[in-house]
Amino acid sequence: MNGSLGLTSDLLHAIEAAIDDKMQCEVGVCVPTVYIDAARVAASKITVGAQTVSEHASGAYTGEVSADMLAEIGCRWVLVGHSERRVLFHEKNAALVLKVLAAQKAGLVPVYCVGETEIDYKSGNTFDVIADQIGALLDNKKVDLKRLVLAYEPVWAIGTGLTATPEEAQAVHAFIRGLVDNRSKDSAIELRILYGGSVKPDNASLLFGQEDIDGGLIGGASLDAKAFISICQKA
Repeated sequence: MNGSLGLTSDLLHAIEAAIDDKMQCEVGVCVPTVYIDAARVAASKITVGAQTVSEHASGAYTGEVSADMLAEIGCRWVLVGHSERRVLFHEKNAALVLKVLAAQKAGLVPVYCVGETEIDYKSGNTFDVIADQIGALLDNKKVDLKRLVLAYEPVWAIGTGLTATPEEAQAVHAFIRGLVDNRSKDSAIELRILYGGSVKPDNASLLFGQEDIDGGLIGGASLDAKAFISICQKA
């Protein structure tokens, strides 16, 4: 929940200006809902998404925004289960899977986020937590793995300045890909798994160089055009 109309426009214009044919990666931004239209106007080379979505198609859910509404105003992406939504707003796996299905039905590509807290991490429960979060998704056969992006964001490394080592991040990404492989080998190969945990220009190359890390879900650094562009160039 950052920015203003002016900041959103200036930031995206700066990022847009830096994107050229040499940048061989896909760049998307997920902005606060009220700035989606402004983001679309400011950017033609950048795809736009939302930060959350309702699992409901319509009805008496005041304040919620449906997947069809987001699709209608030009969104491509939507974050589902971002760590802050899980921790601060107590969103649970069952509801998040419904959000994924709602997004896919509307033609959006959900970015389903998973990750462990500091307590889980220090207790050695990382893989159990990830298996539970990914398992809820894979257990629903209606989920289309061909129209999905996964993101691993260790909660203990978000906004703290701490970052999983490239080797730690790779181990979790490989574990996630293995879970998907158990359901669909083709999907496991094609699926993009992003890392989100204090990715910065100075650590991006090492993280993106790992075999199973396919890109980044960038938080704080995305508010700094220069830093974000540098990360994109390294990707």
